Amino acid sequence: MKATSITQHEASFRQTGIDSSGTQFLISNINAKINDKAGGILSLEFCTKQVPDKSFYYEEEFPKERIVLHFTAGYLKGDIAQLSRQSVEVSVPFVIARSGHIYNLWASKYWSYHLGPGAIGGNSAMSQRSIGIEISNIGFLRKKAGGLLHTVYSSDDVYCTEQETGFYQKLPTTYRGEQYYATFTNAQYKALIQLLRFLTARYNIPRTFLPMATRFNPFANAAEAEGFKGICSHVNFRPSGKWDIGPAFNWGRVEKGLKIGA
Repeated sequence: MKATSITQHEASFRQTGIDSSGTQFLISNINAKINDKAGGILSLEFCTKQVPDKSFYYEEEFPKERIVLHFTAGYLKGDIAQLSRQSVEVSVPFVIARSGHIYNLWASKYWSYHLGPGAIGGNSAMSQRSIGIEISNIGFLRKKAGGLLHTVYSSDDVYCTEQETGFYQKLPTTYRGEQYYATFTNAQYKALIQLLRFLTARYNIPRTFLPMATRFNPFANAAEAEGFKGICSHVNFRPSGKWDIGPAFNWGRVEKGLKIGA
């Protein structure tokens, strides 16, 4: 899908509630109070299947110690479909569209797997005690002849041209073998900061980050993963096979935003 088509794609889901698999969702706007020093209101799009289904997450409560950021490597309709597959307990409570709308699939006090087999610290233990946030973003891109950037899923799936620099970032050096990454939108950064303010206040999660020197590396061992309390990303749990969220993300903007109300 071309980057220029994503706005219409997301608007279609917002209007119809139908994901890429044809499943009908009911979407209603809800507001939640942000209980930090700055206060304010978090706007969420509560998004549930028309035919009730709780089979893709567990209604079990565990203390929340960290928040894990992901990108979906997809587009919104497909993101929602993948994260709500019946009886496949791989999901997150929040998906942030490029428009900045935050889709809330289930209560964040519950849990589902979101780190994958082989996750450092254990997929179960780490998923249970963390809150996953998926940011809708196609991920890394590859350059082909003619200056076209395409997704990894198909050489025919052109995302943008090399001249459309607002849609991608070229890293000075490769990260996990890839150099071109789709950018996140201003609306996504703003929404993410609001959501992180809300969640850190609600669950008493420290607004701390890994040092820049190790932020894009996997945890050294299970003890380090278990000991970290704060905000991290998928790559910290997976030595390979995952790219979310690496150095093409504006971590500084998020850190600055979280100083509000701290």
